[in-house]
Amino acid sequence: MIEAPTANVTDPAVVTARSLGAQVTSIDQSDRRVPINLRQSGRTPVEMLISTRVRKSPYWHLSIEAGCWRCTVYNRIYHPRGYVRPEDGGAMVEYDALVNHVTMWNVAVERQICVKGPDAEAFVNYVITRDATKIQPMHGKYVILCNEAGGILNDPVLLRLSEDEFWFSISDSDLEFWLRGVNVGMGFDVTIGEIDVAPVQIQGPKSEALMVDLFGEQVRDIPYYGLMRGQVAGRDVVVSQTGFTGEKGYEIYLIDATRYAEDMWYAVLEAGKAHSLMVIAPAHHRRIAAGILSWGQDIDSETLPFQCNLAYQVPRKKEADYIGKQRLEAVRAQIEAGQPPFKNRMVGIAFGGRPVTDYAPDFWLISETPASDPIGYVTSPWYSPELETNIALAWVANDYTALGTELCVWLPEEYAEVTGKPAEGRVVEVPFRPSVNPNARELAKEQGRDFAY
Repeated sequence: MIEAPTANVTDPAVVTARSLGAQVTSIDQSDRRVPINLRQSGRTPVEMLISTRVRKSPYWHLSIEAGCWRCTVYNRIYHPRGYVRPEDGGAMVEYDALVNHVTMWNVAVERQICVKGPDAEAFVNYVITRDATKIQPMHGKYVILCNEAGGILNDPVLLRLSEDEFWFSISDSDLEFWLRGVNVGMGFDVTIGEIDVAPVQIQGPKSEALMVDLFGEQVRDIPYYGLMRGQVAGRDVVVSQTGFTGEKGYEIYLIDATRYAEDMWYAVLEAGKAHSLMVIAPAHHRRIAAGILSWGQDIDSETLPFQCNLAYQVPRKKEADYIGKQRLEAVRAQIEAGQPPFKNRMVGIAFGGRPVTDYAPDFWLISETPASDPIGYVTSPWYSPELETNIALAWVANDYTALGTELCVWLPEEYAEVTGKPAEGRVVEVPFRPSVNPNARELAKEQGRDFAY
């Protein structure tokens, strides 16, 4: 970590050392109610207690069987985050399987919250910023839901199964409670609740070939964010062409997952043998390169979409009212007047140091120079073998967001090339590399349209 301070150390960046556990105050977070915790505690190995307070997903025992050796908690469900042990190459071996073959991920933590009823479309249109009326049955979209202050509450994949049924495949926050609360106040004619559906992701260059073996040639016709009904091992599923990598990939949503998890899982493993299928953890190294955000890590309920490359999620032409609309339109007007109401923005950075090959335990600090106070922090770092450099999503003060801005990144000792010295970094474009499945923001850029605000 950053060197511990001593009585004669005056370097401001070093004085923000982990040994004191001091909260960094030079990063202006006055626009937040709860500041990001920037204490640098480093890796603090503890044993995770597996108990009944946190749910085991339908695939939990199957992940253990596949070699899962560590996990985190996501949506109050245990979430596998490592299959290959560090002494055997760790997450970078899993990365190799993803970019060269095909992989399966246990992502049952993406709870499925179903909204169904005569007012389903109107209700969904009220809680998301995008226009739900434009989503056709058997299609989906990446969406955000905001609170009345414009903060991002969740960024799920929204699946429309029929005219009157939507599934929110949620990121890491209790969206069901929010949706139920909104409906109590507004009185739409809908039912809302979690359903017994659990997805796995099939990702990698051989994903289509594997899916053809499972479902037949019709799977090739599923468009990006398109849906298809099918069966695996005689069990009903919904398939989407979506994923957490920016690459060609799919998700298989197993219906009645608590009953049929083994049937589907083993059938996919068997079909995958011909394609060198490997069970791995969600590939954060790949999603960072694609500029895909992780709720709770990169963004939270105090983040405005204009701060983090999600302005395209706030359409100018949506006539219907939605939660947060008044605030978001006011913020856009402030930005266009040159008076953004926020102190920091998210950027992409490339930086030196030894390759970052595992999850970061802290928000690593960023300064303008080795001798200046921190003005930002890294949220999601990883090493990109393709780009041959470390890359990260990071928050920096508004004055340091221009492409090419040079910055200093304070790495822990395991990644620092010189102890006590920061790595050189610079602000770069996001995504860090072209995506096979570009999102609306990337498409707008290709067409010469500015989707920044």
